[in-house]
Amino acid sequence: MPSDNTPLSAGLAVLTVSLAAVFGPFLGISPWWTTVFTACALGALSLDAARFGGRGGHLLAEALPGGKGRLRRVARHEAGHALVAQAEGLAVRRVLVGSLAALQAGLACGGSTEFDPPATARLPLDDLRRWSRVLLAGMAAEDLLYGESVGGADDRALLGRLWGLSGQDVATAKLEQRRARREVDQWLRQHQGELESEAERLLNGAPRLGRPIPALGP
Repeated sequence: MPSDNTPLSAGLAVLTVSLAAVFGPFLGISPWWTTVFTACALGALSLDAARFGGRGGHLLAEALPGGKGRLRRVARHEAGHALVAQAEGLAVRRVLVGSLAALQAGLACGGSTEFDPPATARLPLDDLRRWSRVLLAGMAAEDLLYGESVGGADDRALLGRLWGLSGQDVATAKLEQRRARREVDQWLRQHQGELESEAERLLNGAPRLGRPIPALGP
């Protein structure tokens, strides 16, 4: 579930500074304090971009007491990918849960499940169906457990690229992806207990700021 929130963070900082500059005098706030705040905000953004890839806010949010809930959602999404991949016989290289785990791996995202790439770019129909189920499984897991999915933009993009390279027509691609989604929805409902167990295992192994990195069990 990669994402880059640097533009959003910068926009919020600029908005805050602008509001302080406009309304500060009416609230009795000295322009000197506005200048200091502006310098600190810009410095924090620069540090965040250089040190944390623009995800410093996510790292902090995940470290706070409520951060475990954020990480649990990521863990459930990635657990969906991992379980369906296992069922489909696709090798999983690693599963990352949380911004810190991703940052340590050199990725700017909240979580990721990495697979061995296909042997060829142009996949036969049966392999496309398998990859469709695996790539749709994260969003399906969120829908099952939360009623909606907030991650998966990169999953949809990758799925679109695989079908685009396949030579299949658009109508077939859409039909097969809808079919794959129905199949994976049904499979996850039947294996919800396993999904929850795997998500908790991944969650317990997710590193956070100020928390030692635990060892994942088998």
